[in-house]
Amino acid sequence: MSTTLPTIPAKRYFTIGEVAELCGVKPHVLRYWEQEFTQLRPMKRRGNRRYYQHHEVLMIRRIRDLLYDQGFTISGARNRLQELAQLEREGSGAAGAQPEASTVLLESTHIEFQAMEPSGSAPDWSAMRKELFEIRALLS
Repeated sequence: MSTTLPTIPAKRYFTIGEVAELCGVKPHVLRYWEQEFTQLRPMKRRGNRRYYQHHEVLMIRRIRDLLYDQGFTISGARNRLQELAQLEREGSGAAGAQPEASTVLLESTHIEFQAMEPSGSAPDWSAMRKELFEIRALLS
């Protein structure tokens, strides 16, 4: 189900339609995710129009990956995002400093993959993915 998503253009704000195309989900799904994930707070302007910033687009892509590609439930994805944010806060060492959402996503993703990669050789992602799907099928 993993699809290649388009690159995010260098813009300050994105409409809900643009974000839907960039993230491969429908606008009504984005509105639903705003209710479920407190991290998503797009700016609202005239006529209640939503404007997303770059870090929110990255967050939506991360949520999409957790839900659609990794098979998390909504509550599981919510918990996973909170765990990643907590790891980032503990790792930064600055008390009271809240990192930007994009920093949390990018650095936490890097930490996960860095821990999985053995030094000196590139992992076989397709074999690993196939094995995970087999494990999920056994658990179902």
